Parts: sequence; C-alpha cells; structure tokens
Amino acid sequence: MRIQACYSGGMVKNIFAVILGLAVGSAINMGFVALGPMIIPLPAGVDATSVESMKASAHLLEARHFIFPFIAHAAGSLVGGFIAYMIAASHKMICAVVVGVAFLAGGLMMVLMLPSPIWFIAADIGLAYIPAAMLGGKLAMRR
Repeated sequence: MRIQACYSGGMVKNIFAVILGLAVGSAINMGFVALGPMIIPLPAGVDATSVESMKASAHLLEARHFIFPFIAHAAGSLVGGFIAYMIAASHKMICAVVVGVAFLAGGLMMVLMLPSPIWFIAADIGLAYIPAAMLGGKLAMRR
C-alpha cells in the first residue's frame, strides 16, 4: 500500500511536470511567433493572425519569414523539455520527450493547415520538436 501511494504521487508529479513544460513552452513559442513579424516584417497584406490570410499569402513568404517560426518551435520544445525534466519525479527524459511529442503533434497540425516549403517542414519536424526537447532534458540533467 505504501509503495503504491509513493508511485501515484510520483506519477502526479510527472503529469504536472509535463503540463507545466507544455504551458511554459507554449508561452515561449507564442512570444517568438509574435516577435517574428516585428523583426522580420511580413509582406504587405499578410495577416499572421488569420489562417486564411496565411494560406492565401503563402507564395509571398521568403525563407527569412520562416526563421522565427522555427526558433519558436525549437525554443518552446527546449524550454518545455527542460522544465519537465527538472520537475519530474522519475522517468525524467521520458517526460521531456512527451513535451516534444505534444509540440510535434501541434506542428504536424500546422503543416496540414498552412502551406510551407518542404525544406521548412523537414527542418521543423526533424529538429525543432523532439530533438530540442531532448536537448532541454540533457541540459537539465547537467544541473
């Protein structure tokens, strides 16, 4: 009975670690997404807050317009993975990777909703989510 109580408490802490990693990672992601057009302005008439506008204007976007979305996705996953690893009671790297997988699912949904160049999709899916979350976990491991 005592072992079960300890285990379930650890599981609750792990779930909390993942949820907090997702929340903070999402805030980081949104911050970079909002900052991007301020630093690299979008072409005239493109409204980044509208999926319809982004779909209609995708052909106007240049490679430089994809820098901040990539940074947003990688930074959100990295920080989220770091936080999940630091807070988790056990299975710390798994908690960090779960954050990356959740962000990857969101990234895949965006790929389906918004047209993007193949090079960006490959870089984003291949480098920005799970590898960044694992790097966050490895950085937390060193602390």
